[in-house]
Amino acid sequence: MYKTLKLIAILLVFTAAAVMFIIKDNSAFTAAQGGIMDKKVLVAYFSWSGNTKSVAEKIQSQTGGDIFEIIPQKPYPTDYHDTTVIAKQEKENNVKPPLKNNIDVSGYDVIFVGTPAWWYTMAPPVMTFLEENNFAGKTVVPFVTHGGGGGYTIDKDMAALAKGAKVLSPFVVYGSGGATTSADITKWIDGLNF
Repeated sequence: MYKTLKLIAILLVFTAAAVMFIIKDNSAFTAAQGGIMDKKVLVAYFSWSGNTKSVAEKIQSQTGGDIFEIIPQKPYPTDYHDTTVIAKQEKENNVKPPLKNNIDVSGYDVIFVGTPAWWYTMAPPVMTFLEENNFAGKTVVPFVTHGGGGGYTIDKDMAALAKGAKVLSPFVVYGSGGATTSADITKWIDGLNF
């Protein structure tokens, strides 16, 4: 009886180790396909409704990078209409709101930058983040969530603010995406030229 229990315990340990190896190996393989396996990755995002956060977490899961939420000093209202009014005023007046937090991007090679599409461009806190950091020699990878308007020219807008960075093709998704979003992100990352 003791030998049987010992054998079962050993088999369980080996099975668990094999499963962990497979999971780790698959995530590394996905990142390697996109050419970022040997790069230091940051996934930075601003999210008002949670859609951009959801996509950021999927990207972080696939790349193994660090994750950073861009937070403005003054939060936006919880009411959608009130937030759109403020965002429109900020855009019209070229306001880049101060941030509550920031991160030193100097140690990163690839920075995924996520934003909702607000008034045909990125959210103002993302503009602040891009202006306050030095992206020279970095690779910036935009990802955009939207409510029906698409990605507009947000990748070009990011390139104008992230001076000296190589800006790649964006991932653009309606809302937080659907059942295929993780697979769509994998395909997108695999198609990028880092």
